[in-house]
Amino acid sequence: MLARMERERFLELLRTDGDLLLLTARRGLDATVPTCPGWTVRDAVSHTAQVYEHKLACIALGGPKPEPWPPAWPDRDPLDWYADAHARLVATLTTTDPAAPSHTWWPDDQTAGFWVRRMAQETAVHRADVESAFGDVTPIDAELAVDGVDEVLTMMLADDWSDLPQPDLNGTASVETGGRRWHVAMTTDDVAVAESDGPAEATVSGEPSDVLLWLWGRAPDGAVRIDGDAGAARRFRERLALATT
Repeated sequence: MLARMERERFLELLRTDGDLLLLTARRGLDATVPTCPGWTVRDAVSHTAQVYEHKLACIALGGPKPEPWPPAWPDRDPLDWYADAHARLVATLTTTDPAAPSHTWWPDDQTAGFWVRRMAQETAVHRADVESAFGDVTPIDAELAVDGVDEVLTMMLADDWSDLPQPDLNGTASVETGGRRWHVAMTTDDVAVAESDGPAEATVSGEPSDVLLWLWGRAPDGAVRIDGDAGAARRFRERLALATT
């Protein structure tokens, strides 16, 4: 597996994507977000601010999970709240020792540094959500998007699924973008992901931003290239939806 992006690059993109999200949201909070049915721009902005507040609380507590959660949110303009939360998150992640303890949802990494990557990815996708409300989505940085594909597949999709059996969502698929290829094997009780050239029933490929947004359910099938068994591709997409909800 290739090395992950540098921490400073994640922080840079967290800043720039976050600033672009805010700039775009100022065009109209009541605009609908087609990539997230039922949401308006106001919802996307408020949700992202809430996510930032949670990560700030995780880091501030230094290990324990913030509870009870969520708290009573402030009664303030969502744009002002988002701008404040984003600035505090960037400052905290920039100045906090990456090895400092923090609650995370990934058992193997309970450090503040975990949130640098995750928040850069979170912000990029929600920035695209907000832009979609105005019909002009800026491609996610290619390096970040390839890293995001790896995150979705290896940290969200790959797992023990024995407590949530999906008997009709089995099979193999591959994802190709940015010079990398991931092989996905889905069974009722497990999803295994590895960077390999193993044979697959369906292959999804395309530009890194398009592939990442497709994996997150933010782009239609026409935004990527799908080869092989259409049924296998559909099952893969449905399994992804369960993993990223």
